[in-house]
Amino acid sequence: MLSPHFERIFGDKSVLREWFSLLLLHFEVATLAGPYFDFGMLAGAALAMVAASRSHPIEEMERQEVLDAMVHLPPHPEVIDGLDALQHAGFRMVTLTNSSLKAIEQQIRNAGLTSFFERNFSVDPVRRYKPAPETCQMVAAQLGVETSQLRMVAAHAWDIVGAMRAGCSAAFVERPGKTLIPLVEPPDVIGHDLLEVAEQVIQHEIR
Repeated sequence: MLSPHFERIFGDKSVLREWFSLLLLHFEVATLAGPYFDFGMLAGAALAMVAASRSHPIEEMERQEVLDAMVHLPPHPEVIDGLDALQHAGFRMVTLTNSSLKAIEQQIRNAGLTSFFERNFSVDPVRRYKPAPETCQMVAAQLGVETSQLRMVAAHAWDIVGAMRAGCSAAFVERPGKTLIPLVEPPDVIGHDLLEVAEQVIQHEIR
């Protein structure tokens, strides 16, 4: 988990949310206005900005510890069962991340999830961050399918909106503290965890 690192560095684990919100903001700045910087550079810059706003200098070693911890995040308890159910139902599964390809491959390997995914995709080739439509369009093109044949499964509302605007289906994992944006149409699958979402996705395919 990342929160212990923020609690140790800043004395307040809630700084994690502040940092992540700032990181999301600068994803969109890089996408809409440019220039494009990769995830690691933006994550480090956002961390430096949070530290500066709090007049709390951060050492390079501390910055690197936070970035390294991101590729060692454990999966939620039900994730393996959910992925296993989808795999046995015959679904092709890939990842799409704002991180670098190297980072997502490390994260998936460290979490013990490699065998579930056909491929991992990073937004780096299109140099635009999710939820830009080009990211989902890239995945569709690489897989040789239409965007309408893809379903984004995510716990972030902006991921869901972006995928649906690009022509994909979506499924929202409604984990504690996560909510959909009320101004847009919700996806046809919403579950409290990945296993619940997987069961609904499978039922949709049967129908």
